[in-house]
Amino acid sequence: MATRTARRPARRKRQATEQVRRISLPRVDQFRDGRLRSAGALGIIHMGNASTDKPIVHPAPHEKIKTIEELGAIARAAQAEGRTVALCHGVFDLVHLGHVRHILAARNEADVVIVTVTADRFVNKGPGRPIFPESMRAEMLAALGTVDWVGINQTSSAEPILDTVRPDIYVKGSDYENPEDDVTGKIATERDAVERHGGRIVFTRDVTFSSSSLMNRYFDIYDPPLRDYLQKVRESGGAERLLKLIDKIQDMHVVLVGDTIIDEYQYVTALGKASKENIVATLFKNGEQFAGGVIAAANHVASFCKSVEIVTTLGGKDYPEEFIRAHVRPNVTLTPIRIQGRPTTRKLRYVELGYLHKLFEVYTMDDTPLDEAERKEIDRITAERVRGGDVVIVTDFGHGMIAPSTIDALIANSKFLAINAQSNSGNHGYNLITKYPRADYICIDAPEARLAATDKFSDIASVIETSLHGKIDCDNMIITHGSFGCYPFSSKTGVARVPAFTKTVVDTVGAGDAFLTITAPLVAAGGNIEDVAFIGNAAGAIKVGIVGHRNSVEKAPLVKFVTALLK
Repeated sequence: MATRTARRPARRKRQATEQVRRISLPRVDQFRDGRLRSAGALGIIHMGNASTDKPIVHPAPHEKIKTIEELGAIARAAQAEGRTVALCHGVFDLVHLGHVRHILAARNEADVVIVTVTADRFVNKGPGRPIFPESMRAEMLAALGTVDWVGINQTSSAEPILDTVRPDIYVKGSDYENPEDDVTGKIATERDAVERHGGRIVFTRDVTFSSSSLMNRYFDIYDPPLRDYLQKVRESGGAERLLKLIDKIQDMHVVLVGDTIIDEYQYVTALGKASKENIVATLFKNGEQFAGGVIAAANHVASFCKSVEIVTTLGGKDYPEEFIRAHVRPNVTLTPIRIQGRPTTRKLRYVELGYLHKLFEVYTMDDTPLDEAERKEIDRITAERVRGGDVVIVTDFGHGMIAPSTIDALIANSKFLAINAQSNSGNHGYNLITKYPRADYICIDAPEARLAATDKFSDIASVIETSLHGKIDCDNMIITHGSFGCYPFSSKTGVARVPAFTKTVVDTVGAGDAFLTITAPLVAAGGNIEDVAFIGNAAGAIKVGIVGHRNSVEKAPLVKFVTALLK
């Protein structure tokens, strides 16, 4: 614990007659049958006169919970009076002794202790987390006498809080002391934010526990099959093995080939049945436009690998290149091929605002065959660009970019070829994975696998191992199956099953693309196919919690998710 260099101003002025008492935590031998023995049995002497002592009035917990802006004003006022302010920040899902000691350490460092908790939607701790919603977590902390004020952080990182509160001391646990061990990668930017306002970081070194580990061990937060599966992975040293596999792909150059799709959401509320028509009338509220298809897919893998390139087609004049480039991550380069006289594929969905239920969808596209000159240009550029990739990922949405000649170019020029051929309402039955005679890795969903295998009723393991593997020269496959999890297949080990990691689904758009693009480099790096499927399920679980393509699956939250599952 860092020592203070200056004497702290007195926090509590006591009357001369008030007696000072030292309070210590009960010893283990003071417990009997799981309960603390009575005060009399422990020989505790009650000090003071009960008839004359005035009761200490503590503020109600809800009175201590403030907005971040209010906490900033409180901190400014305290500092103007010469008092120091300490800030603790975290999830605090299950408050335990480690948290208590952590906050006590903050109390020993400053005059005012503020604790902020991460909002529910930014908690990346695995399925079913947080156990307690943000309001309850804030109230639990506010009930502690060592905490002066509590706030809920409605952003994904601590930097905005640090810039608003500007604490003199930012208190972090010892697991963040070594920046190389920080899976979030944010401790450096947090330190910069603290020091920018004249503060400093103090790392606590006391008893430590993990809320995730305690919950995994003592709480039934997972269904029995998932709980048993996670325990099996833990016992096999899975956490260390999976994190090493993720790190193995950080220097790769990945090339993605596929259709760009503009995904547009129009949010509406229902008014009722139209008086003269058999239709539901809705009221427009607002809308969002996303760069989807291969663009969104590239953004998912971008934080895992060194560099990413996109080879794609765009319509002649409808969407400026600047619009597309504004939606890609900094390490993603774009190689667009303009097709004159055609639109960029656009999918407009009308979405009920309250529950995000999709009502109906409108396609704008032209998927008729291209003329020979345009086709040759696409094939030439594709062959040229994929040669430099460590991994080539094809996101084939069946909207006209990829023809048989393009498939030949991809197979002939790719070092490692990963493919998804999607069946959607615009191509149903006409865009099967079997149009690719060879691949190093394919990733499709169960209905797509059944269509390709022309097998509607057999067990999905049989569809994969007997039918699909016989039709495609590919030794590594993963078939995703929604709430049933996924089925990894290797020609060396056969078919396995990895359970799904979440039941909370906000939006399934793009979940398969996130699974594909993050797992493909892992397979190329030599990862065990079941380990790859585990990471893919984690990526999919994160993605189904994101509306449209508002955010991408990133490395730090995925690592936290996997780590929390296996603690």
